[in-house]
Amino acid sequence: MGGYVYIMTNAVSGTLYTDVTADLVKRVTQHREGTGSDFRKRHGLTRLVHVEHYDRIQEVIWREKVIKAWMRARKLNLIEKNNPEWADLYLTIIW
Repeated sequence: MGGYVYIMTNAVSGTLYTDVTADLVKRVTQHREGTGSDFRKRHGLTRLVHVEHYDRIQEVIWREKVIKAWMRARKLNLIEKNNPEWADLYLTIIW
């Protein structure tokens, strides 16, 4: 079973939150409705700005650890490379 590593934010270049899930739509919906993590609630992280899918959960967990170990500048570069407008990708995943 696979899953997703994703990054949420509250604004362009704002606070970043990286996490993993097997059900991206459900998890991001929870964040947006305020029932996600406490960290997400404190910082108002409702904008999905980066998503990566992997076929194996071990790959997802490995990738999350890699991204979390990066300095902020590298995370910003990752987002801007794949989503230069910092668009909220939520609408693209619920279709």
